[in-house]
Amino acid sequence: MEQVYTKSIRNVALLGHSGGGKTSLAESMLYISRLTDRLGNVADGNTVCDYDPEEVKRGYSISSAMAPLLWNGAKINILDTPGFFDFEGEARQCVRAADAAIIVVDGKAGIEVGTELAWKMASEAGIPKAFFINRFDDGEARFYKVFGAIREKYGVNVCPIQIPIIDGDTVIGFANLVEMCVYTFEKATGEYVRSSIPEKFADVCNEYHAMLLEAIAQTSDELMDKFFNEEPISREEALEAIHQGIITGDIVPVFCGAALKNWGIKTFLDTIAESFPRPTARKTEKVIGNDGALEDIAIDPASADTSIFVFKTVADPFVGKMSFFKVMNGSLKKDAVLRNTTTGSTEKLNKIFFLRGKKQVDVDELACGDIGVVAKLGATNTNDTLTTSSANIKYAPVAYPKPYFTMAVKPVAKGDEDRISTGIARLLEEDLTLEYVNNSETKQLTLSGLGDIHLDIVVSKLKNRFGANVELIKPKIAYRETIKKKVDVEGKHKKQSGGSGQYGHVKITFSPGEEEGLTFTETVFGGAVPKNFFPAVEQGIKDAMQKGVLAGYPVVRLAANLYDGSYHDVDSNEISFKLAANIAYRDGLPQANPVILEPVGELKVYVPDNYVGDVMGDLNKRRGRVMGIDPAEDGTQVVLAEVPFSEMTDYVISLRAATQGRGRFDFDFIRYDEVPASITEKIVQEAKKEQN
Repeated sequence: MEQVYTKSIRNVALLGHSGGGKTSLAESMLYISRLTDRLGNVADGNTVCDYDPEEVKRGYSISSAMAPLLWNGAKINILDTPGFFDFEGEARQCVRAADAAIIVVDGKAGIEVGTELAWKMASEAGIPKAFFINRFDDGEARFYKVFGAIREKYGVNVCPIQIPIIDGDTVIGFANLVEMCVYTFEKATGEYVRSSIPEKFADVCNEYHAMLLEAIAQTSDELMDKFFNEEPISREEALEAIHQGIITGDIVPVFCGAALKNWGIKTFLDTIAESFPRPTARKTEKVIGNDGALEDIAIDPASADTSIFVFKTVADPFVGKMSFFKVMNGSLKKDAVLRNTTTGSTEKLNKIFFLRGKKQVDVDELACGDIGVVAKLGATNTNDTLTTSSANIKYAPVAYPKPYFTMAVKPVAKGDEDRISTGIARLLEEDLTLEYVNNSETKQLTLSGLGDIHLDIVVSKLKNRFGANVELIKPKIAYRETIKKKVDVEGKHKKQSGGSGQYGHVKITFSPGEEEGLTFTETVFGGAVPKNFFPAVEQGIKDAMQKGVLAGYPVVRLAANLYDGSYHDVDSNEISFKLAANIAYRDGLPQANPVILEPVGELKVYVPDNYVGDVMGDLNKRRGRVMGIDPAEDGTQVVLAEVPFSEMTDYVISLRAATQGRGRFDFDFIRYDEVPASITEKIVQEAKKEQN
């Protein structure tokens, strides 16, 4: 492939709700640009971007894919992202590398939750946005209604570029509002015939042309004056205003088409090549400063110092670890030696390539702003910066959502533990929205992800890629036990069986403690128990506290005072006093009103106004205590509550269902609280069942 320069690179991320047609749009763009000789179909599992066996099997995208193409002298790097909420991390990675976002909207469904999230994601990243209303040819599609909803929600800078021409109930083509002409389609190659606007469609075209002029008038005072004075705005002025408006974000263009028929794709590609921003349009990139705050650094394509940012990692069982990167400064040649500013290690990039779906295309050099892949970097992971510069540059990382949906991992077959650990370690490199914890308290291995589909796919990948069979089960809760009453108790250990015997005798007062663990004191008078046995008594109680007397959970906040006892000159030793303390603990705690404590977390639920009532009602059912409601910066409400961990295992899924995916939350441990008596009984019964 010939050398591509920065000025001709266009990095665009396809975002939007699942099922909107993002992958089909990418497929059509590749077909129109003659990089494929047939139009793949998601339903048939033969698209370029959905090549993972899991994607083919399930019929939807689960990971982002790269699909570069050449069009009118521009290299367009398409970054196709999944629409499911469970794979938000994949979308965020692509937004970090992209210079513009194309939000794909289903012409029948209109604005969906995924549309809103895509807009928010692109806005937070500070990149220009465009809409592509797909399936405008469908008899049930309502382009004008969908466009009106988008404009109402996102403002007058939403700018119509193309609108469908509908004759009766049939879409026959579309009007280009800049050129003020009509394109009618003749065949499924995307070829079209250009003609002037027929009289019967003149009114609708003029109406939307006025919206186009209103939108571009926002981009300069000169155009605003012309618009208000009803002076003509030339085609050249309109094109330049659209170009500059897209780059600055002052204009959000709206296109329409039918990806499965290749309708509207050519003119869409023309606009991307001509008007979408090159990587240097933003002029600066965000880096992490010495104080941890984000700072701006100039983008310099001609710099002698090369810097790249790794925004995605794939654990390929055949190729090895693949690192997807964007060239942030300078240019990158193969065999370059770069320093990782996170680890300090040096990496040699023996071979660099880009992917088109799963196909590798080797390159000798990548210009500033281009996106590529390198395999088998030993000490480099997602969010790392590699550079030849002596400066310790660290580009702003991808911000990932925190995983809250947790399940315990259970091997299907014995002896699979090593394969499971190896497989999960590889997947953790690839997916930073996944967490794996070996919980020493519950003796379980737990996986946390963004939802049930996410973890289901992790299980499939473990089996298919790494030969590790696991099943997911509900995780145990790390309960605690404590006491509420003060008791005096005696513990005596006496053993005589030939030779030296064992003798330990203690009298202890157990009471609720102030400290988290054991508060041990002694008030022994007259040497009833020698001082050298005090540590043994304390250790005996500490050992016993690992298992409570109700359900076997660790005991916390326990005070023990050794006030009396007795010893034998010959038979007393440390082990005897440890055992005596253990007996006192076992006999005394059941009398001290033992209770079970459960972990409680602070919950912050971010939801639009109209869902607050539903969220609060649901939290009451989960034994949640609502502490208040605060307004958030983005116009949503924050419901503050305290909720037991045991009630939160399926909250990710429930909140999505209750808010149609518009709610999100943060949840962090704050303390342990006493479990209600009715629930204590269930916990005790389950613990006994498990012990048996």
